[in-house]
Amino acid sequence: MSNTLLIAARLDRVREAMRQASAEALLVTQPENRGYLSGFTGSTAVLLITAERLFIATDSRYYEQSTIECPDFELVPVTKSFLDTLPELIAGSGAKQVAFESDHVTFADAQAWMAAVPGVEWLPTKGMVGELRAIKDEMEIQALRDAIALGDEALMAGLAQARPGMQEVELAWIIESYMRTHGAEGIAFDLIIAGGPNGARPHARASTDPLEAGVPIVIDMGAQLRGYCSDLTRTVCLGQPRDPDRFWTVYNTVLRAQTAAEAAIRPGMIGSEVDQVARAVITEAGFGENFGHGLGHGVGRVVHEQPSLGRVSTSVLRPGMVATVEPGIYLPGWGGVRIEDIVLITENGAEVLSSAPKDPII
Repeated sequence: MSNTLLIAARLDRVREAMRQASAEALLVTQPENRGYLSGFTGSTAVLLITAERLFIATDSRYYEQSTIECPDFELVPVTKSFLDTLPELIAGSGAKQVAFESDHVTFADAQAWMAAVPGVEWLPTKGMVGELRAIKDEMEIQALRDAIALGDEALMAGLAQARPGMQEVELAWIIESYMRTHGAEGIAFDLIIAGGPNGARPHARASTDPLEAGVPIVIDMGAQLRGYCSDLTRTVCLGQPRDPDRFWTVYNTVLRAQTAAEAAIRPGMIGSEVDQVARAVITEAGFGENFGHGLGHGVGRVVHEQPSLGRVSTSVLRPGMVATVEPGIYLPGWGGVRIEDIVLITENGAEVLSSAPKDPII
C-alpha cells in the first residue's frame, strides 16, 4: 500500500475518533502525530482536520515543502505567529467544536487560543492520535524492522572494537557513528554505556569512566530511521567475569525473565500481566526489589509510546502493536544487567524483532 493510501487510512481512523468525541475539528500540534497524519517532516506546523477538509498552517520556510509532502492539505500561511493565524484557520474550517491535544499543549497556549477564538467550544483530548499510533501499519512495521536491524548491526560493530580501558563515551561514539554512516537520521536517544557500578543506575549516561575487564557493561542504544526508532539493550562482559557466581546468577535470571515474558505474550493480555510474568521470575530468584522499572513500552515515531508493559499498565495488547521487553536487575556498588528486545504483537503471540546475540562474554 502506498504512503498516500496509508495516510488516508490513518485520517479515516482519526476522523472516526473525532466523531466519537463530538469534535468537528482536531488541532494537531504534537510533532509525532503531525507527521503520522500528514507526512510532513519539517519542524514547525499545525494541522487542522475536519470531516471534509485538511489544513496545514506553517511559515515561509516550509511553504514549498508542505505542498510536496502534504498534497491533500490546504496551506494556511503563518506570516506573524500561529496565534495571529489561528482565527483565520478556525474560521476557514467552519468548525464550532474544536478538539486539541491537551497532553501536549501548555496551559498558557490553550488559554491564549481560547481568548483568540472565543466563538468555538474547545475540547481537550488526551491520547486520541497516540492510541491510533499504537497499532502499526505495514509501512511502519517495515520501517521499524529496518531501524531495529541497523541498531543490531551497530551494536555488533561497537562490540568488535570494545577494549578494556576504552572510555564509555568512546564506545558510545563508535556505535553512534556506525548508525549515522549507515543510513540513520540520528540516534533514538542518548546512548547508555554503563560499566560496573554505573550500570546499577538504569538510565546512566555514557561517561569518561574507562571500561573494565570482568564487570557487567549495560549498553542501551537505538537508531532513528525513516522517522522510526529502535531500542536495544545488551549487557556484556569484556572477558570472563570477576565475580562469576553473581554475574551468571543475575544474568541468567534476567534472561529467563525476558524469555518467559516474550513466550507469554498474547493479544488481549493487559500490559501489567506481561510485566508480572517477568517480575515473578526475578522475585522468585530473590531480586524483586532490584527490578524497579516497568517491563517495557511501545516504540514507534518516538522511543516511548503506547502500549505500556508496566506494573500498573492498563494497555490491552492487540495485533500490530510493537513494544520492548526489558527486564533488569540492579545491584548498587556492583552493577546491573538489562536485556531488551523489541517484539511485534501478532495474532497468536509475539515475534521478536531484535536479533543481536545475547552471549555476554566479549
